[in-house]
Amino acid sequence: MACLKMPEINCVHIAGNLTKDPTLRKTASGCLVVNFCIASNTKYRDPNNQWIEDTCYVGVVAWSRLAESCMERLTKGSAVLVTGELQSRVLHSETGFNRTVVEIKAHRIQFLNKSEYNAELEGMDIDELLIKEGVASNEEIAPIEL
Repeated sequence: MACLKMPEINCVHIAGNLTKDPTLRKTASGCLVVNFCIASNTKYRDPNNQWIEDTCYVGVVAWSRLAESCMERLTKGSAVLVTGELQSRVLHSETGFNRTVVEIKAHRIQFLNKSEYNAELEGMDIDELLIKEGVASNEEIAPIEL
């Protein structure tokens, strides 16, 4: 019988909202790491045709520059789309019990909320936007002769 090799796939995509503000730490070597938890909601119909909402809570860890970006842009309630891989670690308690934690090691985090900057720009016409960005208005730009 042929020996089949199991593919080594460990990929997670999940969208949700932060349950509280992220926490930032530094490792002994000075590397930044941020941890936060997201709540991801799913709706489905039960056998009685009633809508049921289920929430899955998942821990996320991000490192280095991604950790910095998270601290700058995320707060409790922020919407994110996380792409990463599952990782597990063992927590040792003072009472001698061990607990295994499974979390997402983030490779990419898409911030889904509008930033303050984008919200400020919303509703501006093109001339206001060009002036804000330091670009001359349309009337001041001379056409290019070919």
